[in-house]
Amino acid sequence: MQTVMDEGKLKQVLKEALVEILEEKQNIFHDMIMDAMEDIALSRAIQEGQNTGTATKEEIFHILEG
Repeated sequence: MQTVMDEGKLKQVLKEALVEILEEKQNIFHDMIMDAMEDIALSRAIQEGQNTGTATKEEIFHILEG
């Protein structure tokens, strides 16, 4: 037996399923987004560091103790 579903109904069912998944698993998506943002920030920090001069050990400790 084959069930026939029109395109509009199929889209609605898929949207509802996606919303349900996002609501139930929002912590997973939150973690993925946070990881991506951290990766972007680290990448930018590395690029910025490559465009600046080097720092001495004393300068670094002064900043950390600051």
